[in-house]
Amino acid sequence: MAMGYLELLRARHVARLLVGTLVGRLPNATAGLGIVLFIRAEGGGYALAGALAAAYGVANAVGQPLLGRLVDLHGQPRVLLPSAVLSALGMVLLAAAGTDPVALAFAGALLAGLATPPLEGALRALWPSVLSGEGRVQRAYALDAVAQEVMFTAGPLVVTLVVALWSETAALLVINALGLLGALVVAASGPSRRWRGARREAHWLGALRSPGLLALLGGFFFVGVALGSISVAAVAYADARGDELIASYLLSALSAGALVGGLGYGAVAWAGAPEPRLRLLLAGLAVGYLPLALAPPSVPLMTLLAGLAGIFLAPALACSFVVIDRQAPVGTVTEAFSWLVTMFGVGAALGQAVVGPVIEWGAEAAGFGVTAAAGVLALLVVTATRRVLAAPEGSPNGSDGPVESQNDRNAALEPGFRTGHQA
Repeated sequence: MAMGYLELLRARHVARLLVGTLVGRLPNATAGLGIVLFIRAEGGGYALAGALAAAYGVANAVGQPLLGRLVDLHGQPRVLLPSAVLSALGMVLLAAAGTDPVALAFAGALLAGLATPPLEGALRALWPSVLSGEGRVQRAYALDAVAQEVMFTAGPLVVTLVVALWSETAALLVINALGLLGALVVAASGPSRRWRGARREAHWLGALRSPGLLALLGGFFFVGVALGSISVAAVAYADARGDELIASYLLSALSAGALVGGLGYGAVAWAGAPEPRLRLLLAGLAVGYLPLALAPPSVPLMTLLAGLAGIFLAPALACSFVVIDRQAPVGTVTEAFSWLVTMFGVGAALGQAVVGPVIEWGAEAAGFGVTAAAGVLALLVVTATRRVLAAPEGSPNGSDGPVESQNDRNAALEPGFRTGHQA
């Protein structure tokens, strides 16, 4: 397994694109924490800090698919670089405004979120033109999902380190400077400069006119709800035991499980259409979340359950990337991937909002019950829509078999290569 990933990372452009994207997405992973720490250091209350962090998150959710559509229309560098600059300037504006005037602070947060470059969607659109062979593309998707877990674990640590060495203001600015640098590394690469989306049919709905894509997004909305609720429920579990570090144990175990699962998934050469496999992976995810609702008093046991619950997360994400490529209408692949980011963010926000009152009513076990219920709902959505998912865009016969992606003109440079259609 390790040799397969090393071989992938040695392929031309792969390490640069992966690292550049991860560094470029640091603001996504740390903006909420960075804003809260900065506003508190400026003397603002938690209400203002939370409102600004929420403003950033909502603007980010709106901006990702809109910018993704522009990438499909105009190419990557023309969108990624200007948007990264605007996003960084938004954070500079927030840092300059502080808590007074508040309107200027909100303007900065909104600009930073709205202009955040859609690096996730851009990277996933690039893999088929960078890697030859469906198996390598599948492995790249799995590595991408695993790296995402690493980023969301390491990002807050970077913020904490910069705060300890300098200040909260420095953390806000340094993280966004790194984000700008990462976007530059990706946009200046050969694959990004050469990539062009396929000619698309003009339609105001864009990628959302695909019923299969809507079905997948509906399912992963509830995965986002599960992840949002589990983060709050973990804190409640720790508070009930008088040790706030317990929350970090649970969330770290969840990420570790996802990392192990993603690496294992990418090491297998999967055969057949990905849609049925996605249902099985979401079933595993739902089953993994169910025992958390028991909230056993033993912290080691609960940590083990959290690790097991994370095993199917990265594989489900990696498989969903292939399904999105199949289901996205021609010429909308970056937008389609960006919609997944948006649905995750909105789902996580809803999960965090819903689980608070539930915990106050029924303690931490009820909070984890929200996580379990969301996992089951995700499975139910993709199961109820299996007929829609079985007819990918560009497949005239509605076959479950592999179909050739038309979302990437560059795939034509490698005859006989189909972009990520056979897992």
